[in-house]
Amino acid sequence: MDRRLLIVSGLATVSGLAPLAGGPALAQEPPPPPPPPPPAERGGEAPAQAAAPAQSAAPASSATPAPTFSSDEMVNRVSDFLGVTAESAGAMIERVFKQNGRPTGYIAGEEGSAAFVVGLRYGQGLLYMKTKPTQKVYWQGPSAGFDFGGNASRVFVLCYGLQYPDAIYQRFPGVEGSAYFIGGLGVNYQRAEDIVLAPIRAGLGFRLGANVGYLSYSRKRNFIPF
Repeated sequence: MDRRLLIVSGLATVSGLAPLAGGPALAQEPPPPPPPPPPAERGGEAPAQAAAPAQSAAPASSATPAPTFSSDEMVNRVSDFLGVTAESAGAMIERVFKQNGRPTGYIAGEEGSAAFVVGLRYGQGLLYMKTKPTQKVYWQGPSAGFDFGGNASRVFVLCYGLQYPDAIYQRFPGVEGSAYFIGGLGVNYQRAEDIVLAPIRAGLGFRLGANVGYLSYSRKRNFIPF
């Protein structure tokens, strides 16, 4: 009897110790591997993000158009220089501004002309541009029209598309059919590439023949107009 009790108690002792023996084995298992780093920390992506601001740092264009004159400035100067009323000057300037906008410069000068069907015109004046030095300008050229006689007068030339003074020194053909007469003033247009000139003359200073032909603008006086 005692012998069977000892065998049963021994089996119970062994079965009770089995969980304790498995505990240390579970505790010795290696820890799981760490998670992969986030995308922001991976190599190769950070340089692409740093290069983005450099693309927006392109230099801006340094080309700046020439400043222009307002209609009020031109009305006052045309009126004073040509000796006409502000109303007459304002009506002509309003028409020219409506067709061409604000000028980048102007020439104030004097000219003489003579014609018998075919005429000649000579002039000289000063070219004014904002932020640019004043320059001396001469012009000469032939004209054709149904007129004759001679005259000397003042002329005020509005310059459009003129970005620097030296660009005025070239030949400007007249735009046929571009003569307008308002309040004792006459204007016709001359064009060369992107530059348009609008000479304004007062009284006997303009003739119909002046708008058919060309004027050549130069640094020095040329007596041969062709």
